[in-house]
Amino acid sequence: MSTARTENPVILGLSSQNGQLRGSVKPAGGPSGGGGGAQLQPTSQVKSSSTINNGSSQPMPTANTVIKPGDDWKKNLKLPPKDMRMKTSDVTATKGNEFEDYCLKRELLMGIFEMGWEKPSPIQEESIPIALSGRDILARAKNGTGKSGAYLIPLLERIDLKKDCIQALVIVPTRELALQVSQICIQVSKHMGGVKVMATTGGTNLRDDIMRLDETVHVVIATPGRILDLIKKGVAKVDQVQMIVLDEADKLLSQDFVQMMEEILSFLSKQRQILLYSATFPLSVQKFMGSHLQKPYEINLMEELTLKGVTQYYAYVTERQKVHCLNTLFSRLQINQSIIFCNSSQRVELLAKKISQLGYSCFYIHAKMRQEHRNRVFHDFRNGLCRNLVCTDLFTRGIDIQAVNVVINFDFPKLGETYLHRIGRSGRFGHLGLAINLITYDDRFNLKGIEEQLGTEIKPIPGSIDKSLYVAEYHSESGEELKL
Repeated sequence: MSTARTENPVILGLSSQNGQLRGSVKPAGGPSGGGGGAQLQPTSQVKSSSTINNGSSQPMPTANTVIKPGDDWKKNLKLPPKDMRMKTSDVTATKGNEFEDYCLKRELLMGIFEMGWEKPSPIQEESIPIALSGRDILARAKNGTGKSGAYLIPLLERIDLKKDCIQALVIVPTRELALQVSQICIQVSKHMGGVKVMATTGGTNLRDDIMRLDETVHVVIATPGRILDLIKKGVAKVDQVQMIVLDEADKLLSQDFVQMMEEILSFLSKQRQILLYSATFPLSVQKFMGSHLQKPYEINLMEELTLKGVTQYYAYVTERQKVHCLNTLFSRLQINQSIIFCNSSQRVELLAKKISQLGYSCFYIHAKMRQEHRNRVFHDFRNGLCRNLVCTDLFTRGIDIQAVNVVINFDFPKLGETYLHRIGRSGRFGHLGLAINLITYDDRFNLKGIEEQLGTEIKPIPGSIDKSLYVAEYHSESGEELKL
């Protein structure tokens, strides 16, 4: 089988014979960090991962737009359509707090509400007041429950616009996650009168980053290698950084990155605040915490590891039967958008070509692609231009596309941690999702081991899957929560 070309991912017409009906993908919800709402708007910096906000299509508010005391400011908000899908207790089991309870700047509140974030999720309730107090945080919460908002809201509240320096660093493990977090940060801060947000990652032009850092930047969202390079070159001056966030901390403190993280911290002030967020915390995180965090406030919202809204199934197949099984799933499931995981870049490209030959729309993405092509695929899939995405584990970390309601492990992972992050791409922010695993004879012990490790149940796939388990339209739009 020949390899599909990376440069030109093709969208084929969607056949009406299957659950993937012809037409655009139905948008769903907002980015992680809040309670649904608007999809992120495409930015003008798709080809480059280095972006400074307010230089795109959204004009900066002028001094005349300052909200005066007494104004009924909420009436002027441009709110997205209310997300009427049911939500699980992963995001609804709160103490009843409101965002206004945290005494946030009104301009920040405007951005929060215009993102469609109505009330803080449990991780946000626990995290925001502690982060505002300046204390270090070690937070463990499930994927897709609002961790991004939990740190971005206090981070933006503490930015001092009178200081023309980098005041906050957000470190993430992948380029795609850096772009996603920077877009959320830009949207939330758009009424704040000049917060400058920059994303910088490997695989992009270093000279462009150097030129941007010559201007005012308040918040830098970066991958470890690129920000360390800029710090060592003396371009990114981080001596006045007051807050550093490690998103997906377990990955950032793994063998691949931990030395770089130690070096980055050595350039920061000893008085900095450190916030660690992740769904899993292995020994490497505990060791780092003991060395660098000062009396951290520990948050653990992980009674169980898997999202309540994700129903998990497995199907026993031979390697030869996998594509046929996938075709059957496509014809029987009502897929809004799906993510299909393979264990290697080569298998991703081969499977993507096969899916296209079967007549389904398909993109693919993996780490060996050129960065501008990765950016384009990520951007287009997020905006609903394609229904299916085949990928490697590059796409498991923090990536939030709420229209995804089905995840398929075409190749079953070997590690429980990888499985947890993969299936967390569906069921985002308390919504419903489906995870289906194609299991070969060689995978059977891994399946049992991961079930035991995560304390979850992966059931044999039934002849017919109840659509109410993963299709939002099969529930009333009364806004009632799903009690799971």
